[in-house]
Amino acid sequence: MGFSCGIIGLPNSGKSTIFNALTTLSVPAQPYPFCTIEPNVGIVPVPDERLIKLGSILNPEKITPTTIEFIDIAGLIKDAHKGEGLGNKFLSHIRNVDAIAHVIRCFSTRNIPHVYPDIDPGRDMEIVETEIIISDLEIVEERLDKIERLAKVSKDKSLIERDLLFKIKETLEKGAFVRMETFDENEREVIHSFNLITTKPVFYIANIDEENINNIPMNGLEALIRSKGRRIVYICGKLEQDLASLSDDEKSSYMELYGMKRMSIEEVIKVGYEMLGLITFYTIVGKEMRAWTIPKNTTCAKAAGKIHSDMERGFIKAEVINYEDFVQCGSEHVAREKGMLRIEGRDYIVKDGDILHIRFNV
Repeated sequence: MGFSCGIIGLPNSGKSTIFNALTTLSVPAQPYPFCTIEPNVGIVPVPDERLIKLGSILNPEKITPTTIEFIDIAGLIKDAHKGEGLGNKFLSHIRNVDAIAHVIRCFSTRNIPHVYPDIDPGRDMEIVETEIIISDLEIVEERLDKIERLAKVSKDKSLIERDLLFKIKETLEKGAFVRMETFDENEREVIHSFNLITTKPVFYIANIDEENINNIPMNGLEALIRSKGRRIVYICGKLEQDLASLSDDEKSSYMELYGMKRMSIEEVIKVGYEMLGLITFYTIVGKEMRAWTIPKNTTCAKAAGKIHSDMERGFIKAEVINYEDFVQCGSEHVAREKGMLRIEGRDYIVKDGDILHIRFNV
């Protein structure tokens, strides 16, 4: 699995349409609030030109890309924490995801009613994020109460958690998300156990009209998002949902007509990988070539553990060649002759595009 991404937004912002476009699944996407009640889950292969190129050179029987999981949940409205709409209970479905994609309605189609009388992306964004902050604040306060009761049992651990929770509480009470980079590695490990949505990386998907595909309106939304230090991807959800159902030839023709260089899934994945600091490495074992996703600065032994825990435990060494060198050589045999295939130990830091052949013994 590459990473998991939860999709949030107001009702009728186009979340399920965006989900359909990204996953090519046909989940209900109707113009009325709360069409989505139970979460929709889609696992999508990550587009990877390097994997395709390697496949054309090696011709393996099986090619397995890495994947991304999208989770589409019910729309969130103002005062959900008080039980309005469906309440905020559905937020539990995305507390374990790696990143959050916040869909913001920027289209004005009249046959899809908005929950408000006008289109105001900045307002919509603040409403949803305020509800998430309040939801997390309730969890933090409940946990603090519990820690006070358990302090006598494990005082040292309780003090560490309590101090972190107080820092997070102070941030949430200011109406802000938690900046994980302000904590050290040990603190981040503790904070992850809280399952707070406000600690996760967030990016935005602006759901735009077809006529704005090549003429994005500058309405201050991008400046607001940049002030938060976040990224935005512009998608015409309806158009891309329609394109996803076409054959490759038909899709290419329509994309050329609209001046589209690539489908939105590629940009969404690119942003997600950059936010989370992820890279891809490859393995060729028997008849299968496979892509794997790991964080940057992962050691070779830890990367082996991504494949199987036994490989990490019994790691001996790894034969390594980078994608660019392999393509230049055209084969493993030539790479060996030219000295481009290296032997690395367990502490070698895996680079993006590395092809690994791991030796292990258990």
